[in-house]
Amino acid sequence: MLCTWRYLLTTLCMCLLAAPTTGADEAAERGTFSGAKPTETPEWFKESFLDFEQDIDEAAANGKRLMLYFHQEGCPYCNALIEHNFSQPDIYETVRSELDVVEINMWGDREVVQVGGQTFTEKTLAEALNVNYTPTLLFFNEARKVALRLDGYYPPDEFRKALRYVVERKDGEMTYAKFIANLAMAADGGGLNSEDFFAPPPYDLDRVTGSSRPLAVYFEKAGCSSCDDLHQKILTDPPTRQLAKEFDSVQLDLSADTAVTTPSGERTTAHKWGLDLNVKFAPTIVFFDASGREVMRTEAMFRTFHTQSVFDYVLNGGYESQPNFQRYISERADRLIEQGIDVDIWGYRSDSGAGSGN
Repeated sequence: MLCTWRYLLTTLCMCLLAAPTTGADEAAERGTFSGAKPTETPEWFKESFLDFEQDIDEAAANGKRLMLYFHQEGCPYCNALIEHNFSQPDIYETVRSELDVVEINMWGDREVVQVGGQTFTEKTLAEALNVNYTPTLLFFNEARKVALRLDGYYPPDEFRKALRYVVERKDGEMTYAKFIANLAMAADGGGLNSEDFFAPPPYDLDRVTGSSRPLAVYFEKAGCSSCDDLHQKILTDPPTRQLAKEFDSVQLDLSADTAVTTPSGERTTAHKWGLDLNVKFAPTIVFFDASGREVMRTEAMFRTFHTQSVFDYVLNGGYESQPNFQRYISERADRLIEQGIDVDIWGYRSDSGAGSGN
């Protein structure tokens, strides 16, 4: 997830303190902020000295692996991981028995010793690792390498697949993208959700000869509940849909051999391109600029505000002026609230006009 709630809430408090006591009308015109969810760290998480090589070795000695959990205050996606995923008995038992979990506050100041011996604070480590979303999870293998990284919240069924990959040591056999592709091929099929702004085949996405607009490639699969939520709960929101239509957009089935020419001009198939891009979740939206360079992707479950914010970030070139996406969405939320637009970071519907508040 995504929300820089420490920065956002501080900014909101400063704005309220700065407002004159006689400005009731101005205050009434401001939008509201909602959706943040406080979360307590489970007591069974490991008490760590934050020396990750030591943590990895201790886990390995007990037949376990290390999981780093990057979070931030008020993050509703972190809350969903802790209170929803970890409340599932099978997930709880697997995590407790197979993993040592260490929490990292992405805005924290505790000293951390990274693999390799380099010293960071929690927040400088998050920056060095390009943590754009919370929760971000890093699973380490016994060789002190990252076996799997999950950027954002995975609902229970998808999280179970990730746990299986890590616990069964599949990282020594194949990539996670290949692992979930194999699972998808073994599952029952079905149709994909369609949108009127998706370009029809043939899929020639070569940016050299194509459109000057940014490109959004929706990698999806049949029978995917998170894909259904994207189309039926998020893209039905008018401001979000308005933003989505500003892109050249195509939808590709991760299991299909549909012919595709990539933004760099390579001829391939939807299935192979998904593997080459290491797409680990459905739906994943991969964004390319006019030159064909990947600039952003959503590879987890997001609700409306965060989906809008990624669209906005790419459309307005925010990644060029503000490489920290967390700070970008905090500033965007501030602007919307100042314009009298309500910001709900956990809802499925947005206030009218929220999609274009820049």
